[in-house]
Amino acid sequence: MENSVIDRLYEAYKVSRTVTTDSRAITPGCLFFAFKGASFDGNAFAGQALEKGAALCVMDNAEYATDERCIVVDDVLKTLQALALHHRKQLTIPVVGITGTNGKTTTKELVAAVLGRRYRVHATRGNFNNHLGVPLTLLSIPEDCEIAVVEMGANHPGEIENLCNIALPTCGLITSVGLAHLEGFGSFEGVVKTKTELYRHIAAKGGKLYVNADNERLVKEAKKLEPQPATTTYGTASSANLRGTITSSDPYLHFYIEHADNVYTIAMKLIGSYNFTNAMAAAAVGLDFNIDLFEIKEALESYQPENKRSQYKRTEHNALILDCYNANPTSMKAAVESFAHDQLENKIVFLGGMKELGDASDEEHKKLFGLVRSCDFKDIYLVGEEFGFAAANPDVQWFPTSEETVKFLQEHPIRDANILIKGSNSTKMWLLEEVL
Repeated sequence: MENSVIDRLYEAYKVSRTVTTDSRAITPGCLFFAFKGASFDGNAFAGQALEKGAALCVMDNAEYATDERCIVVDDVLKTLQALALHHRKQLTIPVVGITGTNGKTTTKELVAAVLGRRYRVHATRGNFNNHLGVPLTLLSIPEDCEIAVVEMGANHPGEIENLCNIALPTCGLITSVGLAHLEGFGSFEGVVKTKTELYRHIAAKGGKLYVNADNERLVKEAKKLEPQPATTTYGTASSANLRGTITSSDPYLHFYIEHADNVYTIAMKLIGSYNFTNAMAAAAVGLDFNIDLFEIKEALESYQPENKRSQYKRTEHNALILDCYNANPTSMKAAVESFAHDQLENKIVFLGGMKELGDASDEEHKKLFGLVRSCDFKDIYLVGEEFGFAAANPDVQWFPTSEETVKFLQEHPIRDANILIKGSNSTKMWLLEEVL
């Protein structure tokens, strides 16, 4: 990437501090990056972007270049990433990097909520956590920001390392390592190797790690690092620097934290015992940034989940646990076991198929099926072709799609039940909310 191109882009960026890849979101003075999608070519919208007030358009097809405001490059994505890295190098603020198989977005939100008690914080919006989302996150950091929290996701080896080389995190954590995106990673070991690229990057840069003391594999991976970074551990283990204990999750998570001879009970609006480690991670980061434990308690208790992630909702007819934004074998197991242990009556589960598991898909769905059947649930509903093997089983109701499940529920309504809805977003399990 030629420095002259990045220098020109950065000078324009400093005027508006706005970058977009959507020609419908053009604002005066912004930079427009023309990406190609499966059904569109951003290059074709460059002229429209300029008419709307874009200062510069970055494209890879010279045929659409109308004047000197069009910058033609070999690779639009690499140019965006290079611009983001250049901007990141100008910043002197701490950057908290967060990755993991499960809980990334929730942990990112909790960390931002805790740090926000004392600092001006900018965090990844939604789940803009990939090769495109991370650069856009960095370029959206406002000038007065004091701490940035950057979520990093991956579905192939080497992706976390690449994102670290753009975001340059000064500290960070891995929420968990489990079975997900096996089509890309190939195996659990592939997942671990990729996620721990964050550990290795931070260790090499002399940064700080926050490690879940209850996760033996993460503890092991952290201890292998050379040089050994500064580390704060958290969890239920007696060896943890920050200790906590779950007191209940029926369905809301309640726990207490012990620190410096102080004990605080925390009553969250998050459901599920599996969110305990996410909350503890946020507390560990907050303490490291000199947030008082009482302020941490207030921040955690004030956090309200959104986007069908660990949400509890009472409808006219039932109580719903909505956790249908994403699903993999690890998160499914955690959600089912947590729900099974809840002291609730009339428990029903709706589980949707898990995606991107490759050759392990059939085995993992059968394992989950066995787990669910071993629990004391009143009724079990399975949705998606991945669960097709269970269609003839008298213990469950199976539907190929969420739409067909909705039709069934309209004809056979459920009343006065506690219901867990969990599945990959593409299975559209969120459709069930309207009829339950």
